[in-house]
Amino acid sequence: MMLSTGLLKLTPTRTDSQRRRARRFAEGVSLWLAVLLMLFVHPLYAEADQRQPDSAGVLHFVDATGRWQQPAIVLDSEFDIEVSGLLAETKLSRRFRNTSDDWREGVFVFPLPEKASVYGLTMTVGERTIVGEVQPKAEARKTYENARSAGQSAANVEQQRPNLFTARVANIPPGETIGVELQYQQPVHYHAGQFELRVPTTLMPRYMPGQPLAEQPREWHGGWALPSTQVPDADAISPFTVQADEVAATSHRADIRMTIDAGLPLARVTSPSHPLQTSFDGQAVQVQSEQILMDRDFVMRWQPLAGREPTAAVFHQRWREDDYLLTMIVPGVNEAQVLPRDLVFVIDTSGSMAGESIRQARSALQQGLATLTPDDRFNVIRFNSQTHALFMQPEAATANNLARARRYVANLQADGGTEMAPALERALASSASAGENAGERVRQVVFITDGAVGNEAALFAQIRQQLGSQRLFTVGIGSAPNMHFMREAARWGRGLYTAIQDPADVSGPLQRLFSAMEAPVLTDVRVQWPEQSGKVERFPARTGDLFRGEPLIQVVRGTAPSGVVKVSGQLPGGRRWVQSLDAQQAAPGRGLNRQWARQKIDHLLDSARVEGSEPNKARVTELAVEHSLMSPYTSFVAVDDEPARPSGETAETEHLPTLLPAGAQDGMLRYPQTATLAPLFSALGLIGLMFTLAFGLLRRRATS
Repeated sequence: MMLSTGLLKLTPTRTDSQRRRARRFAEGVSLWLAVLLMLFVHPLYAEADQRQPDSAGVLHFVDATGRWQQPAIVLDSEFDIEVSGLLAETKLSRRFRNTSDDWREGVFVFPLPEKASVYGLTMTVGERTIVGEVQPKAEARKTYENARSAGQSAANVEQQRPNLFTARVANIPPGETIGVELQYQQPVHYHAGQFELRVPTTLMPRYMPGQPLAEQPREWHGGWALPSTQVPDADAISPFTVQADEVAATSHRADIRMTIDAGLPLARVTSPSHPLQTSFDGQAVQVQSEQILMDRDFVMRWQPLAGREPTAAVFHQRWREDDYLLTMIVPGVNEAQVLPRDLVFVIDTSGSMAGESIRQARSALQQGLATLTPDDRFNVIRFNSQTHALFMQPEAATANNLARARRYVANLQADGGTEMAPALERALASSASAGENAGERVRQVVFITDGAVGNEAALFAQIRQQLGSQRLFTVGIGSAPNMHFMREAARWGRGLYTAIQDPADVSGPLQRLFSAMEAPVLTDVRVQWPEQSGKVERFPARTGDLFRGEPLIQVVRGTAPSGVVKVSGQLPGGRRWVQSLDAQQAAPGRGLNRQWARQKIDHLLDSARVEGSEPNKARVTELAVEHSLMSPYTSFVAVDDEPARPSGETAETEHLPTLLPAGAQDGMLRYPQTATLAPLFSALGLIGLMFTLAFGLLRRRATS
């Protein structure tokens, strides 16, 4: 028994000894890990510290070898705009100045107006001016790449979206400048007695839904986003976005000069976006704005004298043995029958709406709620990464329901992704189901967003498929909304679109929109052109309903300026409306052939989308080349015949950033690939865990 007891006492003593040795081993390992992690963290910290922007106006870039460089190319722009009647022609001059000691290639992704027709490109190298030409896109790329490899100065401009383009300028000499001038035209927007012209200068970073593609492109792309299943060209439409103080003090600035000849006396000329210098010369107005920061759209508005608002206008151009006519008719309807509505408001609360945009969106929605009458029904749907509705279905616009909606809207915040498709589906389904067996009701959806998405084509197809008898209206929010999405979504939705530019003037555009939404003033619209020999092609081929204050604009080819144009439609209540226009009174016009060709190309692309087939690429290319237009299948290219870069030198590529739109929060910044503090934070976290473990072991040892 004595021996047995002694053995029992020795066993736990041996176990304690083993535990002490294990603790000492763990403590030693922990301390050594801490030392190793400190040695590992120090260079990480030094690297991260060196790679952060070290002063205002300096942004560091990474090239293919991982070397850090300061920005080399300074960009400045000039817009020279001439407005004649319903069309505006613009010369956009951009200068790419290389401030480094190395040869450079500059790549810049930039916006243009959503209906811009680009028809000219010239490149200036020293005293030489090279006129560009339109080529099929693949051919233009090959021409540019061959010139770049041969050391020749070259410029290439191609279309990524109808309102998004990419310019490439090859072999910019050290310390020198290459100028690129684009010529484009755009239609002037007219609604409710006011003309408006919008010139975008930057763009909001777009949300790219879908899963990354397995194979990634290696050339011609350099954005912050990766191609995905829903946006295969995501890297081509995602330029890096920076603050204004992160580029050179003279970069990303623009001078704007504008001449307005509306063909009638004007009461006032204003801009909700920029301060202006204006001078009147008879009916023409000279407008100038110097050194504006390219962080918001430039918007011009002009209004005719009271009683001089246009009711009808026709313009004529003879081009290459063909006649082109453009006509505008504004139905003179004073009162419209107001019908009860099922109205669904959809508001974008994604991260791109943070800052001033979400405040404008909340204000717009509150104003929309104020237009409801007791006979109306409504709902509010908000979306970001998820979709949420205030009510299960549209409810009556009672005082209690409206008060509940106002509180709901006031508390909305911006965060998350831009999953627009589920919100569209719910809004259109909700409005359609609520309208069943509802009698004579107008079913409408108001979509309030900045349109910062990359999958526009899929959303347009969804609207067309799910719209039914409803109407979709869009409200563009922010200083640089995606106006291509706003216009096309409203067009496919048989509605109207507007944009809010000035935070102090939210009510103006919305009041005109909501007034027009009360009811269409003219349906079953038909246009009859004089019967003449030859084929007449008109666009739009089918006119939609007209809303209050909205003009009918149509462009045709193949009819001479003679005879009478008759426009007819049906007013609320069944009354017939007819107006005639003498084509012989047509005023001289220019650029009508390009306007017709642009609409013909859009018609071909739209028809293929509706039919679910491939567009007639050959016909689109033929039209674009004939009228010297850029299109999805054609690009502009200009090459200097004289080689500039010595054969022993190389040219590095620099992707120029765009400026973060004014009013957007810093969370929307998209930087070039730069070092971050993530590795440092991870290492510090591991150190903390090691020290915690070591401290716990030491404390346990002391307690023992």
